[in-house]
Order: sequence, then C-alpha cells, then structure tokens
Amino acid sequence: MKRMFATLILVMFVSAGLTACNTMAGAGKDVQKAGEKVEQKAEDCKDMKC
Repeated sequence: MKRMFATLILVMFVSAGLTACNTMAGAGKDVQKAGEKVEQKAEDCKDMKC
C-alpha cells in the first residue's frame, strides 16, 4: 500500500513538473513577442526621430 501511495505521489509531481515546463515555454514566447514589438517600435522611432 505504501509503495502504491509513493508511486501516486511521484506521478503527481512529474505531471505537475511537465505542465509547468509547458507553461514557462508559453510565457517565454509571450515575452519574446513583446520584446520584438518594443524593438520594432524603437526602430520606427529611430527612423522618424521621435
């Protein structure tokens, strides 16, 4: 019974860890897109002398 409980806990932690990796990857992509927009706006202002 203890072995089954330990296995269940391990599976729960692994599942949570994999989900967190996907969430962080998505957040990283969002931050990257925001950075690209800021960079593009900076280039536009540089050309127009904002």
